[in-house]
Amino acid sequence: MSNTDNAVTNTTAAAGPGGPSPAAPTAPAAPREGRRRWDATDLALIAVFAAIIAGFALIAAIPVGGLGVPITLQTLAVMLTGLALGPGRAFAAVGLYLVLGFAGLPIFSGGRSGLGVLAGPSAGYIFGFLLAATAVGALTVVVLRRTSSHSAKSRAVLLFCAAMASSIVFVHGLGILGMVLNAKLSLSAAFLADLAFYPGDVIKNVLAVTVALALHKAFPDLLLRRVRRPGAAGGADGRA
Repeated sequence: MSNTDNAVTNTTAAAGPGGPSPAAPTAPAAPREGRRRWDATDLALIAVFAAIIAGFALIAAIPVGGLGVPITLQTLAVMLTGLALGPGRAFAAVGLYLVLGFAGLPIFSGGRSGLGVLAGPSAGYIFGFLLAATAVGALTVVVLRRTSSHSAKSRAVLLFCAAMASSIVFVHGLGILGMVLNAKLSLSAAFLADLAFYPGDVIKNVLAVTVALALHKAFPDLLLRRVRRPGAAGGADGRA
């Protein structure tokens, strides 16, 4: 018998009379920790908070100074969106509001709409809303994760600080930039014009934190349980 015949015989013997042996069963793959996908409830919350922002933008619009940039309750709604929903859904809610306003719905302050608002002195504030809601949402997730054993008072103080920091950096920062670019003010003049909004923002942020904490207590699934769920820090709630 040749070497070739011996090789064929050995291969057949190894495979057995029934043909090739089945491959050894493999262990099931471990489930991967991924980002939590939004469900119908998340999409509904995004739509509801976008509507709240639109409604608050039209309430008590009081122009300040000669530029016509108004004081509204819109900042309250924007910060509440971030505090209540977390960064991902807050970004989507404010983004939806902006898209609808740019598309022509009269939902900006004073009933304005369209891309023309981008040429006005309040353009910076409008874009600041999107970044501020996202930032305070991200900071809220951090605060809720790290204060599970802290008192409600300390949690409220931290959330207020997060809201004020986000408001100052993004809403006021970009608002000043918008007045410099579109209203042709000097940086110092724009800064002084922006100071008129600070007292109201302090009050609105206090209210936003108070309402957000009440929502988290009444509806833990809104955000609280998401960020404290085992494995959430690994990304399961990265789109909260």
